[in-house]
Amino acid sequence: MREQAAVTRHENGWIRAKVPVPFSLKWVNAYLLPEEGGAWTLIDPGLRSADTEAFWEETLKSLGIRWGDIRRIVLTHHHPDHYGLSGWFQERTGAPVHLSMTARRYAMRLWGERETFSGELIAAFREHGLPEELTEGMRGHLRGVFGQVLPHPEDVRPLPPAGERFEMAGRSWELIGGEGHAPGHISFYDPEAGVVLCGDQVLPDITPNIGWMPDADPDPLGSYLASLREMRRVGEAYAYPGHRDPFPNASERISRLLEHHDRRLLRMRELLGDRDPASKADGAGEGTTSFEMCELLFGKRLRGNPHNLRFAMAETIAHLERLTLAGGAVRTEGRDPDGRRVVRYGPSEQAAE
Repeated sequence: MREQAAVTRHENGWIRAKVPVPFSLKWVNAYLLPEEGGAWTLIDPGLRSADTEAFWEETLKSLGIRWGDIRRIVLTHHHPDHYGLSGWFQERTGAPVHLSMTARRYAMRLWGERETFSGELIAAFREHGLPEELTEGMRGHLRGVFGQVLPHPEDVRPLPPAGERFEMAGRSWELIGGEGHAPGHISFYDPEAGVVLCGDQVLPDITPNIGWMPDADPDPLGSYLASLREMRRVGEAYAYPGHRDPFPNASERISRLLEHHDRRLLRMRELLGDRDPASKADGAGEGTTSFEMCELLFGKRLRGNPHNLRFAMAETIAHLERLTLAGGAVRTEGRDPDGRRVVRYGPSEQAAE
């Protein structure tokens, strides 16, 4: 392969485009896969902004790809940095957008015309200890996402269910379902070629965020770990991830991710056991809130970054809920001095044995 700016041409004819994102990951990987007759399938085009629109206009021109050459847009999941430009691309190419029906449903729940999710998430975070003074910043962050995902694509075609096959780029791909990071996440596996397009389900160097949400999967971390164990059957497949660089031996990385979450759960159980109930600032009873645990794990610097705080809170709640379901913690509900519901976690007797 050879590098040219933010574009990588692979020996198999694929093109990777590193689409910029305005947060610490710096870019998301979009892939252009060649089809017959000079056509292309576009996978995960990125989130919408003036920068990404200009990026794609310049990139396609430099590659000699016309808008009409893109005949299909395929999405691994609904997160803005993967879904966001799909409608914009559809307007210019006329190409249908393929994603799982679960992913489509969540895209509309989060950013549809009658969206109520922002308020629901903030209310849930407050119950898990998010201080009142941080809610407005979180609300502004969530409102800002709308500009990154509109317009929604209109011609949306559901991907087959996990376990079935999907024809793309001259290959027959097995669809592998993935939960925990994003509901309805789909990875594409070609056992004959030994490659897997894994979206954000498996990433090198970094761990995918576990996406806890209210009124959704009550145990997203458990679902994620189960998905990873199932996905280990891809063996030494070469992985094309949604972030960072492609890498060999996907199952080895999957094993490292499973070990990471085991260590995180153990660390949180230890922290729950070490906490002094008398140290509660709001006097709302014993136990530790998710926000308090979040700051123990990630530090107080996240208070100034609503984007990162949102993901850290979701990650923390997901781990505490998994720990509770596994018997390593006890979940309690109480009220703060203002009468608001507060969820707390403490060590279980089972964990102490």
